[in-house]
Amino acid sequence: MALLATNYHNIYTSELWTMVGEYVCTLSKELQQRAKEEINEDPARRAADIEHIRDWLKHQPHIRARTDDWTILRFLRGCKFSLQRTKEKLDMFYTCKSLCPEWYKNRDPQDKKMRAILELGLMLPLPGYDHLGRKVYLNRAGDFDPKEVSVDEINKACLTILDISTEEDEQSTITGTVMVGDVEKMTLAHVAAFTPSMMKKSMVLWQEGYPMRPKGLNYINTPAAFDTVFNIFKSFMKEKMKKRVHLHGNDLESLHRQVPKEVLPVEYGGTNGTVEEITKYWLERVDARRDWLLEDEKYGVDESKRPGKAKTSADLFGIEGSFRKLTVD
Repeated sequence: MALLATNYHNIYTSELWTMVGEYVCTLSKELQQRAKEEINEDPARRAADIEHIRDWLKHQPHIRARTDDWTILRFLRGCKFSLQRTKEKLDMFYTCKSLCPEWYKNRDPQDKKMRAILELGLMLPLPGYDHLGRKVYLNRAGDFDPKEVSVDEINKACLTILDISTEEDEQSTITGTVMVGDVEKMTLAHVAAFTPSMMKKSMVLWQEGYPMRPKGLNYINTPAAFDTVFNIFKSFMKEKMKKRVHLHGNDLESLHRQVPKEVLPVEYGGTNGTVEEITKYWLERVDARRDWLLEDEKYGVDESKRPGKAKTSADLFGIEGSFRKLTVD
């Protein structure tokens, strides 16, 4: 764990800047320059842009949002500092949170079942960054028993890790993210659990709600059952994202051409710790942010107060009432 801790050091620095209202930049000079060139960030205008969005949020009767500098800045960066797009994405993010309670409520990491799912290590932000400075996430989508755990419960756990990682990691707001999906253990039972409606909801949330900058989607260890799921997922992807998908089959060398060994765990031919070590690290981070997670439940929207027409699951995800929490015997 010593190497792992070293790799994470300086990535997740003092949490002071995420806890207080005023943003303090932790970026290197090089990354600050990239922010200017790639996402139109102007340090001289940054505070005014944050204040503009904060004032807008205060005048939205239906949105209950975090209004600290860092939260607003993450959305500004995710929208390349377009004020209009930032407003639209914030509205969509908090709307999705309220329309997907099965993914955003009761996220206590000390809950027995939640803990058991987190311990599976299904979503793991990897230590450090790749050769282009991007944050790499490892998703092990088939590593659970669909007879014992619902996909809604899996998504809740994965989003818990994702939310804490994006809350704590500043560099990726500039450089973007890369996903590695290991689907070796995906079976027909998993395919049946990943319904088209659930997949569309996931893609809407990921592409329209989160202020992330996805730069690549890599799949490794792809079994025959994966094709069905992937084809449905792909149908919901934006054209730009489709061009960033890489299917590697069982070829680790092919994966390494997209994601260097240095950022991957040992199990994937890498040198960046083991899946077990990384899982343990994120269990510790989730525990450290338990209060933040519990508080986060109060944020969302009240559709009865939205100016104009209220939004529904049908508006966002295509099918009204299809997203109830699954019952697990």
